[in-house]
Amino acid sequence: MSDKNQIQNCGKCGLCLSACPVYKTLKEEHLSPRAKLQLIKKFEGRDIHVSPLLKELVSKCLMCGSCTAACPSGVDHYGQFMEMRRKMMDEVGEIPAIRSMIFMLAREYRIQLGAKMARIGRKITPDQIARSLKLGSIPVHSFPGLNPVPFRKGLPEKIEPRGKVRESLIYFTGCATNYLFEDTGRAVIGILTHLGYRVIIPKTQTCCGIPLMFHGAPEEAAANMAANIKAIQGAMDIHNCTGVIVDCTTCGTALRDEYLGLARKIDSGEIPAPKAWKGFDPQTLGRSLNNIASKTRDILSFVHEHRVECSFDPGFSPVRATYHAPCHSRNSFKTGSITDRLFREFPCFDFVPAPDQDECCGGGGTFFYEFPDISRQMAEKKINTVKSLEVPYWLTDCPVCRINLAGSLGENRDGPKVIHPVVPIYDQLIIEE
Repeated sequence: MSDKNQIQNCGKCGLCLSACPVYKTLKEEHLSPRAKLQLIKKFEGRDIHVSPLLKELVSKCLMCGSCTAACPSGVDHYGQFMEMRRKMMDEVGEIPAIRSMIFMLAREYRIQLGAKMARIGRKITPDQIARSLKLGSIPVHSFPGLNPVPFRKGLPEKIEPRGKVRESLIYFTGCATNYLFEDTGRAVIGILTHLGYRVIIPKTQTCCGIPLMFHGAPEEAAANMAANIKAIQGAMDIHNCTGVIVDCTTCGTALRDEYLGLARKIDSGEIPAPKAWKGFDPQTLGRSLNNIASKTRDILSFVHEHRVECSFDPGFSPVRATYHAPCHSRNSFKTGSITDRLFREFPCFDFVPAPDQDECCGGGGTFFYEFPDISRQMAEKKINTVKSLEVPYWLTDCPVCRINLAGSLGENRDGPKVIHPVVPIYDQLIIEE
């Protein structure tokens, strides 16, 4: 279906309004998903032109996909907004901070250099200054510390389980686990090897590319995609891997959905093919894309599927915790009922459901940086709810949600610790020495 027909299908019914976290926060019609579609329609009809105001209105979106999931007419708001961002990027560009992020994420060596500089900066910045500075809505001192060394660098590419190997799985770590949250990575590997799986961590994997796509840089995202396809398919061929595990459903959405869309844009000539793309045979590339997409699984769904094989230490006390459901987990991977059952069934949890666990936290990639006031309102609402539950742990399987929620807690020392659910699961498994 063409973009034009997609927008024509919008019946302006308003169901997207009740799903959109930005609209629910601000109650302004011109920021609703249906209004954004009409702005795009006017732009395509050349009734309006790209301007800073149009860019701001379309960009006030968390790219959560909730409107697309709620639409009874099947309109792909998510895809429409992403494509419009590309056109606006071509016309009016981006602010320096976002341009710098795009430049950095487009090459793995730049990400490594950026992480080193951030690590040094954290060490030499006086605490008093760090407490006075903010990145968007989050105080600098509230950002997580960086891993001492990149997570993938400190591990072999192949990690064997104890005992008999049942199958081999690829672990796509993503940038956050590699540079910020090694506790998540070690827990994922520990769980998978506990279940008898050989874990393969391709060393040449890089950023999934979704941040680049969100900011109108599909050419750079396509280069990352080419690198990841080579890394993942190459590891699949060498080790006969049967699946690709992600601990972040945003990365999973890239591997499972967005790469296929990018490939279609390249094939149609809509965006230029990256240099790395030219080495692919078209038929082989198509098979690789579909192979990776069909085999990509989020770690929580995978663990729940193997729940009867998880042996928990009866000596541990259950972790009293609540959960924040990331938008891509709900809307792309549809894990809502799965995670709810996991938290209720696993003996390692004393689960306290939050009434607003499915509400967006306002992180949304760089949304907390670009629109800090809106993000802060959304985060504070959730924080007030979770404080009333009096739980010591707040679980979420999205690293940006983790950064946003933990950072928004700030100086609230009596607030919960925000962690990935795999951490308490791994901590309470019976690990044979």
